[in-house]
This record gives sequence, C-alpha cells and structure tokens, in this order.
Amino acid sequence: MVAEQEQKVIRIVIADDHPLLRIGLRLAFEDIKSIDIIGESDNGFETIETIKETKPDVSLIDIDMPGLSGIPVIRIVRNLFPDMIILAISTYHDDTYIRNAMNAGADGFVLKTIDIDGLVSLVQSFYAKEKPVSPYLVNLALEDMPEHSAKDASVEALTFRELEVLQLLATGKNNKNISKPLFLSIETVKTHLKHIFKKLHVSNRFEAVIAAKSLNLIE
Repeated sequence: MVAEQEQKVIRIVIADDHPLLRIGLRLAFEDIKSIDIIGESDNGFETIETIKETKPDVSLIDIDMPGLSGIPVIRIVRNLFPDMIILAISTYHDDTYIRNAMNAGADGFVLKTIDIDGLVSLVQSFYAKEKPVSPYLVNLALEDMPEHSAKDASVEALTFRELEVLQLLATGKNNKNISKPLFLSIETVKTHLKHIFKKLHVSNRFEAVIAAKSLNLIE
C-alpha cells in the first residue's frame, strides 16, 4: 500500500441509518490522514442529495435504509456519477443483496464486520484502482449474475412524450389520469412507462420519479 503521507486525501460520504456506526467510522477515520469524511446521511433521499452536493470520491452506502433503500440509491448515484467509487455495506451476506448491488452499479459489497484498518485498506485500494483483497469484501462477479450491470449503462435519452408522462406521474396521477390530458390510450401509457423504467434502470413508478428528479429530468 502506498504510504499514507504520499496519498491524496480521499473524500468520503457515509450513508447508514445507524448513528453509532456513523459516529464510530467518523471517529476512527479522524486519525487517518488520507481520508476525509465530508458528508453523512441516514436515509436514501438524504443520501442522494448529500452526494450531489459534496461529490465525494467514495460513497459507503448501506443496503438497508428507510425511505429509499440502498439499491435504488446506488442506481441513481451511479447514473449521476459514473466514475464515483460506490461500496455497498451490509450486515448480511445475502446473494440477493449482492446481485442487486452489482446490477445497480456498486464497485464492491462490504460486510459490516470489517475492522477499520481493513475498511481503510479497501477504500484506498479501490481509489488507487488496485485489486482489493479482503475476507470482508464479497465477490460481485458471481457466475450466475448477469454479464452487464448498471455501472456500464448510462441513462438513455427520454423522448418528449416520455418526459410528459413522467411529469404527470410525479404529480401522483394513475395511468387513466395520465392518458386523458395527453390523449393517449391507457395501453400506450403503460408502454411509455415500460420504456421509462428501462431507460432509467428502475423497477417501479416510485423509483422512476425519484431517479428523474435526481437527474433533473423533471421538477
């Protein structure tokens, strides 16, 4: 590992709903000259705003957070900042969590049982684009996972009509009430929504609105 004094300071945001964990990490990182905690959050919505405001080098994002869980947060942040290092953190070694984190665009999946020295080493390795080695870093390249992840996909441009549908969706309208002012059939609205979900890399209406607002596609 490169000597601490030779490294550029790595700017980090910690997103976790457990205050004791955030406090513990903040206090532990205070003695690490190569790392600077520039932001914290305890829920998904706040995490997105904090990352947008601070633009950290590395984001540590808990999978289980209230409001908006870590998976859609990772997906949105990856689309906003393709080059940012995103490490999903979790108490659970769960294959579903791991698959979802990889597909959303995480660079790594770290178990919370890791000690501070191990976490510092992982952060520095990812930042230096080195191959990290740790028993607490779960391999994201499982054989049965899809070949492509959200990290490799940018948000495809939405059409004018899709943006109109999104804007009405953001006001809480259902498919019927979206179709009327746009003079569309309900089936056409459903088709537009399907395309919107695919382009934004989301799975439901709620995530679509959050992603669109985070990407400044709608007000």
